[in-house]
Amino acid sequence: MATTTAAQRREQARAEYDAFLKGCPTNQLLDRISDKWVALVVSALAPGPMRYSDLGRRIAGVSPKMLTQTLRTLERDGLLTRTVTPSVPVRVDYALTPLGTSLSLLLTAVKDWAETHFDEVHRAREHYDTETG
Repeated sequence: MATTTAAQRREQARAEYDAFLKGCPTNQLLDRISDKWVALVVSALAPGPMRYSDLGRRIAGVSPKMLTQTLRTLERDGLLTRTVTPSVPVRVDYALTPLGTSLSLLLTAVKDWAETHFDEVHRAREHYDTETG
């Protein structure tokens, strides 16, 4: 029986991706895309490009710092593009890439599910709190 080195096992794990393993890059990616602001930004951009200020107005409660951080992260991950148009003032538009669009289908479905089923979840919470309280 052949033995494998630790480096070989790591390489094999990398090739096989298992999000249940903490060190797996897909685990880290799931952590990123499950972020509330990521889901809202991607869902907001699903219909088409938006300016920074429009995104800030569309996503209630997001701070400018968090919006900027989220947009930079999504751009780094290849999920959106940032287009600067030289004008006065400078115009900056954000749009989903094809990769981002494929993710938006999933995240928009989750957002829609939350909006559709919130009342049921709220009733379940109240029931649970009454029964266990």
